[in-house]
Amino acid sequence: MHISGSAALVTGGASGLGLACVQALAAAGAHVVSYDLPASRAGAQAPPDGVLLADGDVTDEAAVEAAVALAAAQGPLRIVVNCAGISRQQRLLDDGDGLTTELFTRLVQINLIGTFTVTRQAVRAMAQTEPVDGERGVVVNTASIASYEGQIGSVAYAASKAGVAGMTLPLARELAEHLIRVVAIAPGPFETRMFAGLAEEYKDSLGAQIPHPSRLGRPAEFGALAQHLIENPMLNGEVIRLDGALRMGPR
Repeated sequence: MHISGSAALVTGGASGLGLACVQALAAAGAHVVSYDLPASRAGAQAPPDGVLLADGDVTDEAAVEAAVALAAAQGPLRIVVNCAGISRQQRLLDDGDGLTTELFTRLVQINLIGTFTVTRQAVRAMAQTEPVDGERGVVVNTASIASYEGQIGSVAYAASKAGVAGMTLPLARELAEHLIRVVAIAPGPFETRMFAGLAEEYKDSLGAQIPHPSRLGRPAEFGALAQHLIENPMLNGEVIRLDGALRMGPR
């Protein structure tokens, strides 16, 4: 898929992995729309020049539809990268209510259903574009290594991300006739806002568990992989781990 001249929509684009994708795609010549909550932009690094901002929640169908329309107005919408998501550690039998159905539902609603909502809206626009070199578009979703090795307390998060991983192949198979590819990245621990508030000793300990390189991932490395997935036409229906060979233990 040719990035230059294509329109791209990146959810969760205000910071972390999403911002890294915004930066990579803008540098490669895409017309990028960064979709995120207004609160997420507070204190965040400014996006590159020319990147358009769209405010909204991935669970809001109307806001997602408007963001897709904004992106499609910039050029043929051929690229969608879903990075919006939240994390929460909560055991079922913690003091008090523990992991509630409400909290479980919230994580699934944002991480899984939000990803589906954006994908659903975006591929409708992609399917209307003219093929270029046998392709109309690419969807890159964000799963997690927790999809495979969820730790104690991560039931809701792991389930939501496992859903993202699980829908990758059936989406790719269904959308193949429309010349649209679907892939996903399953990152390990990365230097994002999610980890910013943790003690340095904990982050160092977590990084030391990663075989090589023994450190947290850098958002630019996620953005580079997302760009490669978009540009390589044979990558389809696959979930790729980006974790330095980390296999998480139960805690």
